[in-house]
Amino acid sequence: MFGALLRFFRERAGMTQDGLGAYVKYSKSQVAMVERGERPPKGQFVEIADDVLGAHGALLAAGVSLRASRFPAWFAEYADEEAKAVGIYMYANHVISGLLQTEDYARAIFGTHCPPLEDDEIEARVAARLERQQVLWRKPAPIVGFVLEEITLTRPLGGRQALKGQLENLLGVSRRRNVEIQVMPHKRQEHAGLDGPMILLETAERNQLAYVEGPSGGYFVSEHPELGNLFARYGILRAQALSPEESAKFIEQVAKAL
Repeated sequence: MFGALLRFFRERAGMTQDGLGAYVKYSKSQVAMVERGERPPKGQFVEIADDVLGAHGALLAAGVSLRASRFPAWFAEYADEEAKAVGIYMYANHVISGLLQTEDYARAIFGTHCPPLEDDEIEARVAARLERQQVLWRKPAPIVGFVLEEITLTRPLGGRQALKGQLENLLGVSRRRNVEIQVMPHKRQEHAGLDGPMILLETAERNQLAYVEGPSGGYFVSEHPELGNLFARYGILRAQALSPEESAKFIEQVAKAL
């Protein structure tokens, strides 16, 4: 809400993000991130912006109760649903799913963000991602399943040692009774997930919900037939992937080769 208010006053004043950035000592991309709710305003940002945009105290008042989310604005609602879900099922085709990432692996991902993130933003996002993983140990434990493309196991994000540690973490998590990890081998000639990654949730009320994420954010799918199609697609993906036992052996082989 603070970001939306900031944008309103900036546009009313006829000022660009570059122009505001010159006053508050932020880059254009940093101002944009504040407006999107992806980073909190720091230092004298609120005071200066209120003055130069002629907000007459509105931004100051909004800034008093400003509480930055641990997550980007577009992801916060999903994170809330995930934390209380009784079933979580993920298909990942570019990087290993966030619920499985080690600290080094997650930091490498955020370190390659485009546009670049500030050091404090990277650390905040890493901490939030690791905190999300507590859902795997929650009681009562949710049922959690992952289908990971083979490429996610070999892409050396963070370097050889970071990847090796990540693969060893996969093996450790896969031993939990409530978690299944399956690998989709790249040699498959038929593939039900070519439309991209997806996350499926089963709520405490036993309702189904899907979440699809793209380069600029994510959105929920809650209506049929689209929702049913995504759950059916995930079921086919599980059948096409290696079994959990075969997947564990495969991950172990990849890790030993590093």
